[in-house]
Amino acid sequence: MSIKREKDKSRRKMSLGTRNTLVGMSFILPNFIGFAVFVLIPVVFSFVLSFMEWDGFTEMKFAGLDNFFAIFGDRVFKASLTQTLQYSFFTVILSMAAALGLAILVNQKLKGTTFFRSAIFFPYVASVVAIGAVWKAMFMKDGGPVNVALEAVGFAEQYLPGWFSSTDWALTGVIIVSIWRNMGYFMIIYLAALQGIPSSVYEAAKIDGASKWQIFKGITFPMLTPNHFFVFMMLTINSFKTFDLIFVLTEGGPGTATTLLSTYIYDQSFSYMRFGMASAASMILFLIVGTITVVMFRMEKKFSDYM
Repeated sequence: MSIKREKDKSRRKMSLGTRNTLVGMSFILPNFIGFAVFVLIPVVFSFVLSFMEWDGFTEMKFAGLDNFFAIFGDRVFKASLTQTLQYSFFTVILSMAAALGLAILVNQKLKGTTFFRSAIFFPYVASVVAIGAVWKAMFMKDGGPVNVALEAVGFAEQYLPGWFSSTDWALTGVIIVSIWRNMGYFMIIYLAALQGIPSSVYEAAKIDGASKWQIFKGITFPMLTPNHFFVFMMLTINSFKTFDLIFVLTEGGPGTATTLLSTYIYDQSFSYMRFGMASAASMILFLIVGTITVVMFRMEKKFSDYM
C-alpha cells in the first residue's frame, strides 16, 4: 500500500509539473509566435537572400558573395557608411550631453520643473511626420525662423546655411533634429538615476568644501556610469537604424548627402528592386551594430569588475 501511495504522489507531482510547464508555455507561445513570424523568419530569409540575386519577380539565382563585392564597390554605399558613422557619433555624444545637462537642470527644486520635464519629453512621443514638417519649415533657407535668428545676430545673408536644401548642411540639420528628439527620453533616464543618488553623499562633499564642478566630476558623473552605458548603447543602436526621421526630412537627399545605411537599404529594395544587395547591406549593418553591442557589454562587465 505504501508503495502504491508513493507512486500516486509521484504521478501527481509529475502532472503538476507538466501543468506548470504548459501554463508557462501558454504565456510565452503567443510572443514567440509573433517574434518568429515578424523577426526571426525575416532575418533568416534576409541572410539567405544576401547570397542571392532577386528582383522580387523572377526566379532567385545563387550569387555567392557577388552582392557583397558589388556593395563595397558602390560609391553610394561607401558614402552612406561614412555618413552613418558621422551621424551616429555626433548624435550619440551630443544627445548624451544634452540629456545629462537637462536632467541636472530639471532635478533642481524650482517652480515649473514638472512642466519643463513634460515639455522636453514631448518630442520623443510626438509624430515623426509632424516633427519633420515643423523642422523643415524652421530650417527653410529664405524666411525660416532659424536663419532669421542667425541673421538677427549678425550672419550675412550669403553665409546663411541652406540646411536641408544644401549638401553641406543637410546632415548637420538632421543631427540637430535627432538630438532635439532624443534628449527628452534619455533625460528621464538620467533624472531617475540622479534622484537615486543619496543626498548624504552631496552633503558630505559640501562639508569638505568641494565645488559644484568637483561634486559633478567626483560624485555625480561616476555614479551614473551604468546609465551612461545604457544610454550610449541605446542611442548607438537607434542611430544606426534611423530611417523614419531621415525619410520625412530629406528622403536621403539632396543627392546622397543624408543617405544612411537604412535609407540605402530602402533604396536598393524598393527603388531598384535589388533585394539581394539590400539584404547584404542589412547583414553588414547587423554586424556593425552587433559588434558595437558586444564590445559595450564587455566594457561594462570589465568596468563593473574593476569597481
